[in-house]
Amino acid sequence: MISILHAAVRDHVEELRRQFIASRPFRHVVIETFFDPVFLNELIGQFPSFDAGHAINERGETGRKAVFSDVARLGPAYARFDQLMRDREFLSLVGRITDIPDLLYDPDYAGGGTHENLDGQELDSHVDFNYHPTRHLHRRLNLIVFLNPEWEEAWGGCLELLRDPWATDEDARKVVPPLANRGVIFETTEASWHGFRRIRLPPDKEISRRSIAVYFYTRNRPGKELAPSHGTIYYQRPLPEHIQSGYTLREEDAAEIQLLLARRDKQIQFLYERELEFSKAIAAITSSPSFRLGRALTWPARAARALWALFRVRR
Repeated sequence: MISILHAAVRDHVEELRRQFIASRPFRHVVIETFFDPVFLNELIGQFPSFDAGHAINERGETGRKAVFSDVARLGPAYARFDQLMRDREFLSLVGRITDIPDLLYDPDYAGGGTHENLDGQELDSHVDFNYHPTRHLHRRLNLIVFLNPEWEEAWGGCLELLRDPWATDEDARKVVPPLANRGVIFETTEASWHGFRRIRLPPDKEISRRSIAVYFYTRNRPGKELAPSHGTIYYQRPLPEHIQSGYTLREEDAAEIQLLLARRDKQIQFLYERELEFSKAIAAITSSPSFRLGRALTWPARAARALWALFRVRR
């Protein structure tokens, strides 16, 4: 299956490994020609049309980003892509590039698949969820292959890898324009911040930002990288720097402020609703007969610990 990879990937594993390890702001590698050109054109030609039914965001709203996770059913080229992602030789190759052995394929493509972002869409800087939602595997790597025959950095939509969302020095940010056949592999940790700025296409460009994303997992990960399970964590973009005291707002500035406030309000609502769900889950656990029985059975031990703590204080 790895024959559909470009020779730049197959024959230069050690060089790609060196680049991955040395890259900043966190470990990653940008591969300019990821697939064989013929296969890439097949992926571009079979990319699904934008479907609002596949553009539902985390809050249940219809947005301007469509995701198709059932990759193998999108066409013959995508079926071959899926076969490659599960191929042991390919997983071993990626593991050698990244120094992460025993990588696992995700048949669910949780959060992955084809991604299409329309004009005006942006992706706030974020850290990804760290465990597979159903398999409890450790998320370790992101692979993104772009499918846009033309793209200019001035149009926005460029992948940004960040040391953190607050850093301002140039070394803290890597910008990758989403040009076709450019592949990016980067590690998934509690500090692998990434996203892209708002897409602003010229009026004569009737195109969209297209890519395919895959996430790889392992059963274990180094202890120093472990963290409690969490969902995707977003950093809300602040006001533009030019909006300062004494500045006269233009119409587009007012629209930008209204947009940012609306998005922040929705994020607060989302966090509130998630907190309610968490509280209900905790309440269901603590009110269950098994939990009450466990409390009753461990009462003597808890009482003894309390008395011992009191005794030590009085001494």
